[in-house]
Amino acid sequence: MKIVESRSEAYAQVAQWRQTGASVGLVPTMGALHAGHLTLAERSTKECDKSVATIFVNPAQFGPREDFSRYPRTLDDDLQGLRDKQTDLVFIPQPEELYPAGFSTYVEPPSVALPLEGVFRPTHFRGVTTIVLKLFNILPATVAYFGQKDFQQLTVIRHMVDDLNIPIRVEGCQTVREPDGLALSSRNRYLSLEQRQTAQSLSRALTAVAKQVGEGILAVEPLEQSMHHILREAGIERIDYACIVDRTTLESLPQLDRPAVALIAAHVGDTRLIDNVLL
Repeated sequence: MKIVESRSEAYAQVAQWRQTGASVGLVPTMGALHAGHLTLAERSTKECDKSVATIFVNPAQFGPREDFSRYPRTLDDDLQGLRDKQTDLVFIPQPEELYPAGFSTYVEPPSVALPLEGVFRPTHFRGVTTIVLKLFNILPATVAYFGQKDFQQLTVIRHMVDDLNIPIRVEGCQTVREPDGLALSSRNRYLSLEQRQTAQSLSRALTAVAKQVGEGILAVEPLEQSMHHILREAGIERIDYACIVDRTTLESLPQLDRPAVALIAAHVGDTRLIDNVLL
């Protein structure tokens, strides 16, 4: 496994592979890798001739009161995990390599970035689209893999790729969960044992809604009320959203008459968690 910090070296390696006709998979990460990330890396290795991962905690996607400084950094473990998944190249840039002095150009995200996370983290997706486009340019891969747990992020990136005619295919990969249903997240390590039990209510609420839909309840308002009730009953007081929206546009729905997704963002202690289920 080759490890590089220079964007020119990273580009040269991927460009060389592409020139030989090899397919290249890309797994962008912020490190602190868990089994969900490694599932992306494994799929990239299986489906592509060459596989690339990135590790970069992107300051541009953190708000002023968010956890950039304490976001977990576990580089040695991350590299071992990627090595175990037979990743060919890992790009680990320093901040100045991607945001040099005087940097001032950002990508304006598509309209699907405005609701949900866009309300509670208004600058977040500008940082996401900017760093992802930069990585797509530095590492001109065939296909990029992202987790479905960050459903709105996946949707935003798909729209950006379509809108800007970026020649890369975006693949979403299913959320990986703990045995108790908790969606894997790098931030789960912030939770105490008691908080982890509370956090399980996110997946319980989503499972309950999917079951209700399967039983024929298609009006959105009572389904959303059900999610809120389960979260409140578990002791979660701060709920940013627990809602059901159109799967493509992320617009609110009165009735489930098209593919939809239920999404939750809620705070357990000082930790903000997100989860979702397709309906």
